[in-house]
Amino acid sequence: MDAFALDWINLFIRWFHIIVGIAWIGASFHFIWLDFSLRARDGMAKGVYGTSWLVHGGGFYHVERYLVAPEKLPDDLHWFKWEAYLTFLSGFALLAVQYYWNASVYLVDPSIRPMSGAAAIAVSVVSLAAGWLIYNALCRSALKENTALLALAVFVLIVGSGFFYTHVFSGRGAFIHTGAMIGTIMAANVFMVIIPNQKKITASLLKGEAPDPALGATGKQRSLHNNYLTLPVLLFMVSSHYPFLYARETSWLVIALIVLAGGLIRHFLNRTDAGLAPRTVLWALAAAAIALLGAIMLTAPRATTGGKVTDAAMMQIVATHCATCHAAAPTHEAFKGAEPPKGVILTSPELVRRHAQQVMAQAVQGRAMPLGNETAMTDAERAALGAWIAQP
Repeated sequence: MDAFALDWINLFIRWFHIIVGIAWIGASFHFIWLDFSLRARDGMAKGVYGTSWLVHGGGFYHVERYLVAPEKLPDDLHWFKWEAYLTFLSGFALLAVQYYWNASVYLVDPSIRPMSGAAAIAVSVVSLAAGWLIYNALCRSALKENTALLALAVFVLIVGSGFFYTHVFSGRGAFIHTGAMIGTIMAANVFMVIIPNQKKITASLLKGEAPDPALGATGKQRSLHNNYLTLPVLLFMVSSHYPFLYARETSWLVIALIVLAGGLIRHFLNRTDAGLAPRTVLWALAAAAIALLGAIMLTAPRATTGGKVTDAAMMQIVATHCATCHAAAPTHEAFKGAEPPKGVILTSPELVRRHAQQVMAQAVQGRAMPLGNETAMTDAERAALGAWIAQP
């Protein structure tokens, strides 16, 4: 497919993915806040657990939540599900267009694990499905009765998946797949548990039967899991723009710290939304700050050392590893007939110097370039390129 057309397809899918993702995450944040804001008040209707008063857009709203469900359902009951479904479907489409289409370039790094593009795609699909199956089994096990142990088990699952991905895929492929696995779990929670349970509750009401309270409790638990996972998944989805995150062999530890920090920040917000004084849960923010500090330390750039590197030696490295993409007329298959990526041209020392910060970030301190390290750029070459940039 023409690179220009593929870029537009990528852009449209990404735009749609962002739109529906905002709707889904916004709904999650709102309803978790709403649940925590409920208060028992005088004069509540039969079966109501609590109510909340809200003001927005110049109007006042009065919301009631039932312990299970009202005795009679209205005809215009709204189901919050398509936001989740469309986020997953558009996200998978984006994964296919961005990573599967050129899997040998974007997913495979021969220095990590040599494999064909087809094999990488197979690993991707199977691992995403396996992540959901393992998570669902954990939630159905005896751990479901112990919130702390279940949270720890899910954390270990995500970090273990990150460890697996960082030893199979390229750095950017590993981080995006960690996010994709979390997103798959979140969407499957809606599609496989939350909505089916709600339909069973609705069916019981229509038959005049008392709904099983366990159905609502399970749905609530999965919804809360989704809420705690939103902040980490958002960072993983933009991680490809920050190659320092996955530049080291220990990048799976960065994944662990991101999940920990995101969950702790969400916990602080949820607890304060529930009415607790912020000072009583400041420990969560402090722990999140420590986790983020750890991530910063793990990703800190290495010092660039080495002797004098001539322009000619530097350009030999660039010609071998960079110029097929970053030329006025790229010759790389992925960019033939298109502009060089991000408009960066590296065909002279002056042009390399102009884009020195990007080169340093992408190819020296990070390992994002060359794509998939398909030209087998060595650490010594990266160090030499960094030394040339550091020269006055």
